[in-house]
Amino acid sequence: MSVLDTLLTRVSVSALQEPAPTGPVLDRILEAGLRAPDHGRLAPWRFVLIRGEARIALAEVVAQALRLRDPAAPAEAVAKQEAKFLRAPLVIALGARIRPDHKIPEQEQLMSVAAATMNLLNAVHAEGFGAIWVTGANASDRNVQAALGIHPPDALAGFLFVGTPIAPPTPVRRAALADHVVEWTGSQAPFRAAPGSSPR
Repeated sequence: MSVLDTLLTRVSVSALQEPAPTGPVLDRILEAGLRAPDHGRLAPWRFVLIRGEARIALAEVVAQALRLRDPAAPAEAVAKQEAKFLRAPLVIALGARIRPDHKIPEQEQLMSVAAATMNLLNAVHAEGFGAIWVTGANASDRNVQAALGIHPPDALAGFLFVGTPIAPPTPVRRAALADHVVEWTGSQAPFRAAPGSSPR
């Protein structure tokens, strides 16, 4: 595939199995992440690789974090969270090294990590593997973050679950360009206000 075909055919894949990328292939994928835009050259990306038996340890951390957040959490919910971190052979925690006192706004530092994550997703697909980016309560949980060596003011932008798709990914029909792209002529608002919203 051409580079553009690779970008246009990438989809999120949650049903994953062995193998995951390793060695030079994994290195290329991670290096693609480091090519993200980086205002101020702060290099805020911190990727934590979790594989093998370490996934079991992380699943236990996640389960305990859920119990602390919600002591009444049913056993089924805890088991579901544990299983989530065991379903892929490779988990990449997406750390963000934040410098709150820097002239580059924190939002831009986080955006750089998000851009790096998109690069990782595209690179995983280009190498013939599959992945899905997961956020949610575990990403913002201080106990989960601390277990991964991430401490305030640093942040956790979520997790990539990476492996080989169990079945060929189903193509996703994207929204029509006309719903998301307009040409601004300099004299009108570029997008119509959503129903019930206030004009800006």
